[in-house]
Amino acid sequence: MAKAMYVKFDVPKELADKAYEALEIARDTGKIGKGSNEVTKAVERGDAILVLLAEDVDPPEIIAHMPVLAEEKEIPYVYIPTKDELGEAAGLNVGTASACITDAGEA
Repeated sequence: MAKAMYVKFDVPKELADKAYEALEIARDTGKIGKGSNEVTKAVERGDAILVLLAEDVDPPEIIAHMPVLAEEKEIPYVYIPTKDELGEAAGLNVGTASACITDAGEA
């Protein structure tokens, strides 16, 4: 399957795994944002520390603006292979297109 139009670079599995781990720790000891609306607001306000974006979002327009917005606000972002794994790391029973860490806690 071809990469989505918003995916600008490949992320090694090791880095994606570390991003999952950071999100899970921040979920338990800090604060996170889940879903495109919460993440967009956190990035616009400059509250996000790290943005995680799923690569398999359909339609891709849901988060196509996110890499540009994160770069504009100088907030690091990373691509995650699937929205189901991202949702699980965020503590959801469903997938999510994006998540962010706003307070790292112990991560």
